[in-house]
Order: sequence, then structure tokens, then C-alpha cells
Amino acid sequence: LAELKQLFPSALSFSPKGGQPPHITAYVNSAGAQAVAGYAFWTTELEPLERGYHGPIKILVGMDPKGILAGVIVVENHEPYGNFSVEPPQFAAQFKGKDIRDAFKVGRDVDAVSRASISIESATRAIRNSARRVARELLTPDTQK
Repeated sequence: LAELKQLFPSALSFSPKGGQPPHITAYVNSAGAQAVAGYAFWTTELEPLERGYHGPIKILVGMDPKGILAGVIVVENHEPYGNFSVEPPQFAAQFKGKDIRDAFKVGRDVDAVSRASISIESATRAIRNSARRVARELLTPDTQK
């Protein structure tokens, strides 16, 4: 719950995880009614599963109903250069506010770390691909504009 509140600080409640693809819905109060603030999902629960140098990198992704990332949290990794690549807070911070329609190209709109290219590329693809998949399934075209 703490990680969900980190992604959606104004959310009043969260649904249980469910649906296809598996996700959690965050709710806020809007004009006295419950409204969707966004969706949270684990990159490791969506296919195809991206693998870093030493296996999957478990990342919690939050996305608003317009397809803008509310943030990402790297929860678990076994990367040899983790403390130089996906572990530092600045890696996750660069995705907050990113549109799912962005390129997500390492070295162009995603910062790269020279010794951790496999980890950075894999984590970036996992975030991009999972967010786009969830958007295709849960967002309607009119909410994405």
C-alpha cells in the first residue's frame, strides 16, 4: 500500500488486484463521487516478460487515465550494476510524467548508464511495453488525449 500511495498520493482507495491485464485501480474523490486516478501494475506480470542481465527486474508502474506515467518504483532486481543503473532514485524519477507515446529510447529520452546497458534497456522496455499494453486494454481513446 505504501508503494501505491507513493505513485498516487491523492488516492483515497485502491481496488484489489485483478482484471486483464492484472492491475490495481486508484480512486480519488471528484465532485463528491469516486473517480479513477489511475492504474498500477507490475511489469513482471505482463507478457512478454523482459529480463535484465540477471533475470526480471520487478517494477511497479503507475499510469493516469490519459496515458501519462504517475511514476515507477524499482522493487527488486539482481543486476550486477544495480547500484549504478536501476537502483538509484534518479532512474525511476525520469519516468514520472512521461507519455506512453514517447519513444522510450535509451540515450535519447531515457538516461543511460554505460556499464549497465542490458539492465537499463530491459527495464525501459518493460516499463514502455507494460504501460502500452495496459493502456490498450483499459484506456479509451478519448481519455488518452
